[in-house]
Amino acid sequence: MQFSEFPFHKSILKAVAEERYHTPTLVQEQAIPKVLAKKNVIVSAQTGTGKTAAFALPIIQILFDKQGLKEEEGKEIKSLIVTPTRELAIQILENFKTYSKYTNLTTAAVFGGVSLEPQKDILAHGVDILIATPGRLIDLYLQGFIDLSAIKIFVLDEADLMLDMGFITDVKKIERLCPKKKQTLLFSATIPEKIDDLAKTMLKKSVKIEINPEETTAKNIGQLLYYLPKKNKTDLCLDLLRNTINGKIIIFRRTKIGVDKLEQTLLKNDYDVVSIHGDKSQAIRNKAIEDFRNKKATILIATDVAARGIDITNVDAIINFDIPNIPETYVHRIGRTGRAGKSGIAFSFCSPDENSYIKTIEALIEKTIKIIVDHPYIINKPKHKKLQPNTVSKNKKGRKSEASKKNKKRWY
Repeated sequence: MQFSEFPFHKSILKAVAEERYHTPTLVQEQAIPKVLAKKNVIVSAQTGTGKTAAFALPIIQILFDKQGLKEEEGKEIKSLIVTPTRELAIQILENFKTYSKYTNLTTAAVFGGVSLEPQKDILAHGVDILIATPGRLIDLYLQGFIDLSAIKIFVLDEADLMLDMGFITDVKKIERLCPKKKQTLLFSATIPEKIDDLAKTMLKKSVKIEINPEETTAKNIGQLLYYLPKKNKTDLCLDLLRNTINGKIIIFRRTKIGVDKLEQTLLKNDYDVVSIHGDKSQAIRNKAIEDFRNKKATILIATDVAARGIDITNVDAIINFDIPNIPETYVHRIGRTGRAGKSGIAFSFCSPDENSYIKTIEALIEKTIKIIVDHPYIINKPKHKKLQPNTVSKNKKGRKSEASKKNKKRWY
């Protein structure tokens, strides 16, 4: 299938062609027709699968059909996209502007960490499509700068991260402020029980689309695992950067303190490095991402929350400095490389306290990660009791199986 086969207006197809979009991804192929049919849709798919275009393109088509080239209807907010982080809001805004540049639809984003005044000015002129983080959206609504009474399409993006960050009350409040009669789209990397419960209250007669993690773990991403003492992780990182890894690299750390500490170490060793996490100002985070995209910096260190959903192309390698305790996060991370058919490689550093995480990751991706024994800080591979297949995978409702719960204390 090709993008040209979707019933998009020629103005949209022109913008898509200029971005060299030809063949839709799996999630786009399945979701776009459902959204165009004005169904309520729940989509589960990992980072890097093209979820933004899967909702942005049909939203532009639906609103453009209604409005055409006329200005008579005015600039009421007709579609609201709620997303958890500032970086995601900015990225979604850029995508909407790119796809809608040959239409007369206007798009804006509001988010915290920056001054309210410019955002108030933009809203005063009216917008068709609004992207917002929950806190800033509610602030502006309470001040009378946002009217949600004309919303036709409501989108929750990265819903699982939204709830992990404690936004569930805000999300429910925002949904209630919108008209009851609207199309609702929920996009999430995973559908755990709490997302499933939320969807049941917000989406009636919905269609569910699930793209399994093993389907989105690109075959052209090499995955290498290093067992070592925790105290030697920085040493191994420096060794690999000097002798093995080249190009644009993203390093993931679990904590903000860990990000700062590693950044200082790499700067002292003359590496061009930038970092992002939640304690940094929006201006600093934006500059770091832009420097990394433009190759002014070759290394980006980030926490998962700060980096979630950010679209950075041509990443040659990622390093899991800390092994994620949520297996789906591993899939998110390695999906930063090996995009658009290009090759990439993921290096994972596992200390003894993280041994159990590897087994849950391998069960999810249904693959054994290759262990590298030829490095200076090797420790013996831990012995694991064999797990039954899929015991730690999510079932259809996102719940861990009973077998996984029973085996939890016996993985290491």
